[in-house]
Amino acid sequence: MTGAERREQLLDVGRALFAERGFEGASVEEVAARAAVSKPVVYEHFGGKEGLYAVVVDREVRQLLTAMTEALDVAGLHPRQVLERAALGLLDYVEASTDGFRILVRDSPVASSAGTFATLLSDITRQVEHLMAREMARRDLPEGAAPMYAQMLVGMVALTGQWWLDTRQPDKATVAAHLVNLAWNGLSHLEADPAPVDPAHPRAADRARPPRAGRADGPPQRSRTATTP
Repeated sequence: MTGAERREQLLDVGRALFAERGFEGASVEEVAARAAVSKPVVYEHFGGKEGLYAVVVDREVRQLLTAMTEALDVAGLHPRQVLERAALGLLDYVEASTDGFRILVRDSPVASSAGTFATLLSDITRQVEHLMAREMARRDLPEGAAPMYAQMLVGMVALTGQWWLDTRQPDKATVAAHLVNLAWNGLSHLEADPAPVDPAHPRAADRARPPRAGRADGPPQRSRTATTP
């Protein structure tokens, strides 16, 4: 086995072990045992468990970010199509790289303010902001809220991916369709200045105000058999 082949073998073994036990539960000894090599071989290639873990995580982050970027960076698509592509991009990754996704969400939970998965989601959110700002401007809605709505959309997709990681039901296309149904129909009827519904809140009375003239409620719903959303 060449040095490059050995390195790839150790990465595969480490990836499976980190997914199974997490960073803290894995050890160089077990990596070496599963790869049928001595501990010095692992140290030679990666310098230790931390180095092996860093390479594994970096690969997974780049793979997932590439999939999501390709889904979002398509000219001429309707925003609803882009959202569905993004959701399917994440679910495709979960299906094809289950171990990788387990590593990312286990050691860098989605709710964390630091860590690789949170950083990756921030990168994706910045791309979604542009999509949201453009769509909100088209609907005469305040563009300044786009960053907040982008966080909400990306968070919803990410948490759905974590849930689907273990359930795998229903199929990913159906999950993506339901996710987009919730997100898009919410966007289609978005209020320009939403007020709380709790009557005890000072702004609750704002809900009684008539809608502003000229506010767009979004395009009419189309059949699921249509070629565009």
